[in-house]
Amino acid sequence: MPRIAIENNNRMSLRISPQAKSRIARAAALCHADMTCFVTQAALREAEAVIAEAERIELSERDYQKILDLIDNPPAPNAKLRAALAAMPVLK
Repeated sequence: MPRIAIENNNRMSLRISPQAKSRIARAAALCHADMTCFVTQAALREAEAVIAEAERIELSERDYQKILDLIDNPPAPNAKLRAALAAMPVLK
């Protein structure tokens, strides 16, 4: 049965095979680190890579130029935009 997460707990439980644990312990020892530090650093590197990939937007040169052109030369407001602006509350 899953355990309920405790908010103020800095622990993280993992279930791994003895072979995996042994391999991680060996790698940690080779890096002169304890297993907690080794696993945390490896997980953080992977987390940063996943987040960076998810947040990156790649554009073709054509699309990049189109965005720059739209920034320099925005289209005139259409009826929907004018209506949305008119519906906004006035800031004092």
